[in-house]
Amino acid sequence: MNDSPNRHARTINFFTAFSGPGRTANLLRAVVLASALAVLALAVAPGAQAATGGASSAAPVPVEEPTESTTPTAATYNEAELTFPPYRFAGASWYGGTSMWGRSTACGQVLRPSTIGVANKTLPCGTPVKFVWHGRSIVAPVIDRGPYVKGRAWDLTSAAAEALEFEGIGRIRYAVAIEYASKGL
Repeated sequence: MNDSPNRHARTINFFTAFSGPGRTANLLRAVVLASALAVLALAVAPGAQAATGGASSAAPVPVEEPTESTTPTAATYNEAELTFPPYRFAGASWYGGTSMWGRSTACGQVLRPSTIGVANKTLPCGTPVKFVWHGRSIVAPVIDRGPYVKGRAWDLTSAAAEALEFEGIGRIRYAVAIEYASKGL
């Protein structure tokens, strides 16, 4: 029978043939490095903690109360009263400018230089969405339809883009308020 020490010796030789002091040490270093990077990524990434539901650690954006001298340009939301799921990423751009000011949006708002809002093709009008761009955050309602460019899901008004310091086009982090999420996106 082949249950002799030679069979055991072949098994040991099999494992030692594919591992050695150098290979084991390199594998161990790779595992330790990957673990350290994972811990660092979770500690550094703002808004990535599951315990907070994806809430960012950035300070909330103050809610502007309309005064008699200014007409309300968008629904105002108290960010503390809304619950947001973890963030997603999508393509975004901004729109506005003097040629568009004074025109009515698809949701019935008049677009002004101070109008904070976003355009989206599927969410109902008035749905609050939180956007984060390079540490700045804003909660803006859906006030228009669009964008109609492939690869983009959001069009921010010029005032919303300015508040986020968002220029041009890019991939932006966003979260639709949970109270409204089941109604659209």
